[in-house]
Amino acid sequence: MIIELRTLIAVARYGTFSAAGERIGLTQAAVSGHMRRLEESLGFALFDRTGRSATLNAAGLRTLARAEALVADFDALGEPTQDEEWAKPLEIGAIASVHATILTRALVPFRQRFANCRVNLSPGVSLQLMDRVEAGELDLAILIRPAFEPPRELEWTPLACESYVLLAASNVAGDDWLALIREQPFIRYSRSSFGGRQVERFLRDHSLTLQEWIEVDDIQAMLSMVESGLGVAVVPLTETILPLPVSVRVIALGPTAIHREIGALYPKVSRSAAVAGFIECLQSAGVAR
Repeated sequence: MIIELRTLIAVARYGTFSAAGERIGLTQAAVSGHMRRLEESLGFALFDRTGRSATLNAAGLRTLARAEALVADFDALGEPTQDEEWAKPLEIGAIASVHATILTRALVPFRQRFANCRVNLSPGVSLQLMDRVEAGELDLAILIRPAFEPPRELEWTPLACESYVLLAASNVAGDDWLALIREQPFIRYSRSSFGGRQVERFLRDHSLTLQEWIEVDDIQAMLSMVESGLGVAVVPLTETILPLPVSVRVIALGPTAIHREIGALYPKVSRSAAVAGFIECLQSAGVAR
């Protein structure tokens, strides 16, 4: 009977048996059959029929309202109850540079709205986190947008944009970023991350010869190394390292400077209320640069 009720709702929405049939994949004759069976089961007519037209009568309009409520209740049978949904923790992955900023800012209102929802946080580099979202191990991940399009079944929501700069100790002379990268020991952003690969492409495009000696996947650690006089580094100017210490200065990378986009990656379908709520909190917590 649910099928017939859905057909009734379609007829009311689209105006005629033929239009309803086109929208729900039935012939006009099949729609007529559904309505006839429904009327027989209910024991009264739903339509005033004049020639080839059919208009919902008063009984039909009352039945339509009840049909919409019944179909909505039927569709909700497969949805988890709030207790069932909260029984499973929200699995979130995040790159290290957003833990103390975007992620923390989002968790404050999320905790207020979803007090019963537990959260499991997994750190990782962007590529690993994307793979885990695709595999269904994470409900959502905050990461750097890859140079390629994410898998089709995943959705991307941008949260922040961060420019790359050259960091050098204040006692290192010169403002020519090209010369500084060539002449100073170079602290490389790890190529295991999307961000490090962006830097690699940038350096390769400029045919730069480096005095490379260490590769690091921690922006805060790279800042500390620059401050200690261990070399220069190309890093995103992320909130985590701001304000910079007075012993470190920023040199712009010229007119072809690069940036990284931080965003949330999650499945397009089967999102729980908790996931949808967390995405809203992330959007409020994001910072545009």
